[in-house]
Amino acid sequence: MTATVTAYIGLGSNLEDPQQQVEQAFRELAALPDSRLSGGSRRYRSDPVGPAGQPDYINAVARLETRLEAHDLLDQLQAIENAHQRRRAVRWGPRTLDLDLLLYGNETIHSERLIVPHPYMAERNFVLYPLADLTADLTLPNGQSLRSLLAHCPQTGLTVLETPLNNNQSRE
Repeated sequence: MTATVTAYIGLGSNLEDPQQQVEQAFRELAALPDSRLSGGSRRYRSDPVGPAGQPDYINAVARLETRLEAHDLLDQLQAIENAHQRRRAVRWGPRTLDLDLLLYGNETIHSERLIVPHPYMAERNFVLYPLADLTADLTLPNGQSLRSLLAHCPQTGLTVLETPLNNNQSRE
């Protein structure tokens, strides 16, 4: 077990009541071992990325204080996805729940199973804007600021749905 690390997790769903899928995933993140959910972004409706004809997505970002190692956290995230009947049939296809480990402290990880920072986060408004809800002054491990990424990433196709999770709702 490591010292406590701040991790950011992207949440997304576009199947089987996406808003409920995301809300349930926040509750499940709050229940992870050796972890505490310390914040949640506003929820956003976004245009789908990938194959045409998909429903819109509901997206958010969670901030987690965790003592889990990065790969152990990934295992926990994939277990939550599996509990939501996540199927990986089509790349970027529709899904009940997608949980992406966006950032794990200030670490850069490149393994067969995990790449952190998430390789596509810098070009996805449905990741950057919710992340900014939680920590607008964030600097990525490569030294790039979140503000500079936002300046080059239009909010096109992104709609705010509700207010952020109250930190008092987080679980110790």
